[in-house]
Amino acid sequence: MKNISFYFFIFLFFVLNTCSEKNSKDIKKIILFGDSLMSGYGLSKKNHLHKILEKDFMIEGFEMKIINNSISGDTTADGLARLEETLKIKDIDLIILGLGANDMLRGIDTSIIKQNLEEIIKRVQNKNIEILFTGMVATTSRGLSYKKKFDQIYVNLSKEYKLNYMPFLLKGVALKPEYNQPDGMHPNFEGLKIMSKNLKKNIIRIM
Repeated sequence: MKNISFYFFIFLFFVLNTCSEKNSKDIKKIILFGDSLMSGYGLSKKNHLHKILEKDFMIEGFEMKIINNSISGDTTADGLARLEETLKIKDIDLIILGLGANDMLRGIDTSIIKQNLEEIIKRVQNKNIEILFTGMVATTSRGLSYKKKFDQIYVNLSKEYKLNYMPFLLKGVALKPEYNQPDGMHPNFEGLKIMSKNLKKNIIRIM
């Protein structure tokens, strides 16, 4: 009976250890793929989001290479147009996808926004690269109907493609003057520190 218990324990340990290895993901290189909200607009290079995020991970004992491939003013169409160049970067483990804010500000048709984001997601997944999909929330300046359709894009795509999902990139930052630059839209250094902590939590959940 003792022998049976011993072998059962060994078997259980092996199964649990194997499952743990399959579920864990080794993330060493991350790409920020977005617009001015992640590009470091209006700030010195040392205060850009990727620098802050690297430091936050270093404090936790992780060595991460984070590349900021975000461009101010980019729409989802712009992102799609330059995606293939980004995907040429070697050994990407995770792409943080944060596009759509400029589409919303320009009132671009929500079906087009969805189509562009969906194509980006498909191409990234075809490369077997993990995605952290960050949502955006529309203002009511284009009407409530537009807002509802826009906001729902992120929810629907995250479910359809089973993405790691962060519902709002600017959580804890939006509409708070102390965390934004004078234009009221772009995060200042303090705002980026909050964004970094939120991103770090979501990335650690993936690992």
